[in-house]
Amino acid sequence: MTKTRRRYTREFKIEAVRLLESSGKSTSQIERELGIGKGNLWRWKRRCGSDGEQARSGLGGRTPEQEQIRELERENEILRQERDILKKAVAIFSQPKP
Repeated sequence: MTKTRRRYTREFKIEAVRLLESSGKSTSQIERELGIGKGNLWRWKRRCGSDGEQARSGLGGRTPEQEQIRELERENEILRQERDILKKAVAIFSQPKP
């Protein structure tokens, strides 16, 4: 049986790190309360530092800006394909009928 990997949003990670810094509870106790894996909270804290704004989204280790660029490139490719299909359709329908 395979285990599915849980993905956490950037906001969740930031709030979890803030909770760790403000509550005075231990890292393992907060991890148990939030239901996250052992060591994740420590790793998030190390990645985002003290400001919490550099936390990664958990999607392949990309920053939110990199993820947005990737999404826009994907959308751009879809739009190019749709444009090419429409060009071909116009060429077909604009041919004179015999």
